[in-house]
Amino acid sequence: MRKPLIAGNWKMNKTASQAEELAGALKDKLKNENKVDIIICPPFTSLEAACKVVKGSNIGLGAQNIYWEEEGAYTGEISAPMIKEIGCQSVIIGHSERRQFFGETNETVNRKVKAALKFDLTPLVCVGERLEEKEAGRTFSVVESHIKEGLTGLKKEEILKIVVAYEPVWAIGTGKTATPQEANEVHSHIRRLLTGLYGEEVASRVRILYGGSVKPDNISGLMSETDIDGALVGGASLQADSFVGIVQGAG
Repeated sequence: MRKPLIAGNWKMNKTASQAEELAGALKDKLKNENKVDIIICPPFTSLEAACKVVKGSNIGLGAQNIYWEEEGAYTGEISAPMIKEIGCQSVIIGHSERRQFFGETNETVNRKVKAALKFDLTPLVCVGERLEEKEAGRTFSVVESHIKEGLTGLKKEEILKIVVAYEPVWAIGTGKTATPQEANEVHSHIRRLLTGLYGEEVASRVRILYGGSVKPDNISGLMSETDIDGALVGGASLQADSFVGIVQGAG
């Protein structure tokens, strides 16, 4: 049985003081939650403040990105050892906004996944199609390339440490959401891909999250599907009540 996971991607929101306030509210409201794993992913400048609040609680801490080198002349980049030391247990890799605005590719995703695993960070690996790709009937082929190329060279035991997040780009921040059935169809396809690559036992244990305008009023429908194991939440993770509603709806 795969335990549900709800991850909040705060994107470029929340100063350190605001992060401290939101993390504190979540810690208080979710202190008795044990049916769902919870992660919050503040921006880099707010990680330390959030970490001090949630340390020792049932809320995990993740970063929104890393670079694949451990150190060096890479102005503006953040390495796996840096976020590990500050208190992160996980990191989002390959988010569609990174692909769309900052040149992320399947190759760079692969390098970042390997860097995260090297430092015992859980990669939340994002895959998903753009609107034009969906309309061209290419959803499955796009997701397949993201999975195969983004995870190439990884061993079975490493795949077990990864979380996959399917986020149809056309549903992110638009208010549009794939129906639970539409989302589950892609999730099932991802699990079949993982089965073909790594075997049924491994594939059955990998959690696959849905991301794309997830809200308290649609999470239960999504979670009722067989291959949806949680959510990567954007906008609704920026308010305590809405994020708590999603966590409670997933349990």
